[in-house]
Amino acid sequence: MTAQPQDFPAIPSTPEKNLRAIRTALVTPQDREAFDSGLKAVLDEVRVSLDLSVLNAFVHRWWISACDSAKDPEGRRQMHAKAEQITAGKQALRGKPWRKVLTERGVEL
Repeated sequence: MTAQPQDFPAIPSTPEKNLRAIRTALVTPQDREAFDSGLKAVLDEVRVSLDLSVLNAFVHRWWISACDSAKDPEGRRQMHAKAEQITAGKQALRGKPWRKVLTERGVEL
């Protein structure tokens, strides 16, 4: 017996590492808006500095978010919904503050 394609779960594809593919892969309006405003700021900086490293860093950071969106779109939506609830004061933060976690791990702040 041989395995058929339908026997395996669908694996989300990783978006290409370019601006158009990254923006297309972003599933939430919050991500797309942040991407657009961040891109404008980065391109303004590149025009002034003529240094493409900031654009490369921007592409890499957003590519990671695009991969997360492709892998777990519902998780990404839930993350933004929870962040909005916390920001609006409708949900208390749970867990330890990052500073405490890092201090316990011996990281100097």
